[in-house]
Amino acid sequence: MIALLDALLAQTPAADVSGPAQINLVQAIVLGIVQGLTEFLPISSSAHLKVVPIALGWGDPGVAYTAVIQLGSIVAVLWYFWKDLTNITVGAVEAVVRRDYKSQEFQMALGLVLGTIPIVFFGLLIKALVPDFDKSPLRSLGAIAIASIVMSLLLAIAEKIGKRNRTYEKLTVQDGILMGLAQAIALIPGCSRSGSTLTAGLFIGLERPAAARFSFLLGIPAITLAGLVELKGALGEGIGDAGVAALIVGTISALVFSYLSIAWLMKFLKTQNTWVFVWYRLAFGVAILTALAGGAVNNI
Repeated sequence: MIALLDALLAQTPAADVSGPAQINLVQAIVLGIVQGLTEFLPISSSAHLKVVPIALGWGDPGVAYTAVIQLGSIVAVLWYFWKDLTNITVGAVEAVVRRDYKSQEFQMALGLVLGTIPIVFFGLLIKALVPDFDKSPLRSLGAIAIASIVMSLLLAIAEKIGKRNRTYEKLTVQDGILMGLAQAIALIPGCSRSGSTLTAGLFIGLERPAAARFSFLLGIPAITLAGLVELKGALGEGIGDAGVAALIVGTISALVFSYLSIAWLMKFLKTQNTWVFVWYRLAFGVAILTALAGGAVNNI
């Protein structure tokens, strides 16, 4: 965090870049690493994909590029949880055939479907009402900092008061809906999709590994839809400054590091709490606000 603050303070307002930046292959690899390491950790990939390149003097890569390389993350989570997805899908189909709508697999499948609706609805609403969301104040560094701090406090409260007495096998449709509503908050950069759903999972009494596991599964439709929509838009516009090679390299990089971060977090949460993420998010937000207050960067 000190290194990040130093990098931010090293930037000057004159060097600030407000539009999507041109991306070379080295930058694409780094951005893929950032995407992979932050997509599934509760610290916000969208925030880091904006802050890190600005801190390094590269400028903001833009919403389209960051959404496209998220496809690497979706391949990673499909790869890691393929057995879970297969069991849920097959079990849900068998439950429908038997009309056993109380089966665990059917309940989870329905929870995933219903839990995806809020972020799709609000995502489409934002698309309709804020056509230039890429340059919206909601994506400004100040907004990201505030969101990071607020979410760190919410995670701290959830960690403190959450009962953590329900396992993955005890998930219900209601859990899917509640975590889905929390996931929609992540449309605001800095909130973190995995962070908001993990926090919600702890609030409703899930064990940490169960909350994280369901959070990952719930993220599959949301991340996929966002990536495909932006990919279509990017291809239609000729991709722009990012370039096909940079998109491919960034996506592969994101895939590799997403898989590693998922595996690490699932193992970590079996024995550890989430306080390290609380303190990191708090420090991350404070570092950005400090840089903004000192005039080191513009609030873009």
